[in-house]
Amino acid sequence: MANQKQKRPNFVRRFFAVLGPGLITGAADDDPSGIATYSIAGAQMGTAMLWTALITWPFMAAVQFMCARVGMVTGAGLGTALRKKGPRWLLFSGALGLLIANTINVGSDLSAMADAAEMLTAVNSHIYVVIFGAGITYATIRFRYYQIAMVMKWLAAVLFAYVITAFIAGPDWLHVLRDTFIPSWPRNHEAWQTLVAILGTTISPYLFFWQASQEVEEEKAMGRRLLVQRQGATKREINDRKLDVGVGTFFSNFVMYFIILTTAIVLHKRGVTDIDTSKQVAEALRPLAGPLAYLLYTIGIIGVGFLAIPTLAGSAAYAFAETFSWKEGLDEPFRGARPFYAVLILSMLLGIGMDFFNINPVKALFWTAVINGVLAPLLLVGIWIVASDSKLMHGQPSSWVSRVAVGTITLVMFGAVAAMFLL
Repeated sequence: MANQKQKRPNFVRRFFAVLGPGLITGAADDDPSGIATYSIAGAQMGTAMLWTALITWPFMAAVQFMCARVGMVTGAGLGTALRKKGPRWLLFSGALGLLIANTINVGSDLSAMADAAEMLTAVNSHIYVVIFGAGITYATIRFRYYQIAMVMKWLAAVLFAYVITAFIAGPDWLHVLRDTFIPSWPRNHEAWQTLVAILGTTISPYLFFWQASQEVEEEKAMGRRLLVQRQGATKREINDRKLDVGVGTFFSNFVMYFIILTTAIVLHKRGVTDIDTSKQVAEALRPLAGPLAYLLYTIGIIGVGFLAIPTLAGSAAYAFAETFSWKEGLDEPFRGARPFYAVLILSMLLGIGMDFFNINPVKALFWTAVINGVLAPLLLVGIWIVASDSKLMHGQPSSWVSRVAVGTITLVMFGAVAAMFLL
């Protein structure tokens, strides 16, 4: 009996061991771009958009798990699977659009991190942009996948800063609960635009590519270097990833909820509705919610930037590599995958350069989220087709429940985009 007890797996240890690509992808979704979008939603519309967090979680989980399943079962990234179902020029167009959107995000995220660092140290933000950009690029190229993944898993804890900040701000919980569970329908162009931006930054194209590619990286780290070794997945592997993705996407939407809540009760309530920089949000928090709220919001921006920027630059590199059949992967040495790393470096250099052209980072991030909201449903159609193909998925296509969920959010996103343009 004693031996049997010793052999029984520890649930807590197994739970944390399962967390990986799903948790990292979910946490990376709350990058400075997401923080900016949610802050604008809270500042402009108050608590009226809190209900969206309840809706986006199950749909985001369904999309991310479908992408994860493609990577696990086919043994290759999302771009490789899409290339088998459509012309290369179409995939190249998508990869190019992804690179442009991600580079804007990288530049804006670096600016937001640098502004936050400047507030804490009084050192010019331009210096921090170069330091952060160069440091993240070097670390992404120099370190291997399992090392990067381990650091990213711990960086996800930084996002709890936004939950704590909301409680410090002291909301009217009765009013908050009403707006959470009783949705308010968008009534004008600005409201629909905000909804599209929330959907675009929550269910974002770069996360689709990153999730599928990290499944491949996970299997390579386990020694499955050949494609044939990675094809197919056991029931336990699929269930483990369901848990991982479910936790990661819940965490992402949980944090999103509290960012909207914080900016709604601190900024919107006091008439601060026009946000130009994340620095403005943080500085507004200090007199209204106290120095601790200011500090937590600022540290959160820096920490999540380190988590999200490698994801942004890396997903574009994966998309191009899979479009042109280049050797790819964060486990590959620089000399062995030069085109792959060249795309990553190009995205980082352009992102650093953005800071020196006085581009408004928050407005750029918000409009990138809107663009992603327009592009995401188009890409979801391709993912749905791939995941439903039994032959391509080696007899393990996505379940009908998953296909219904992804099909539904695709239609919802098309509808929100149409409403935004028509109203």
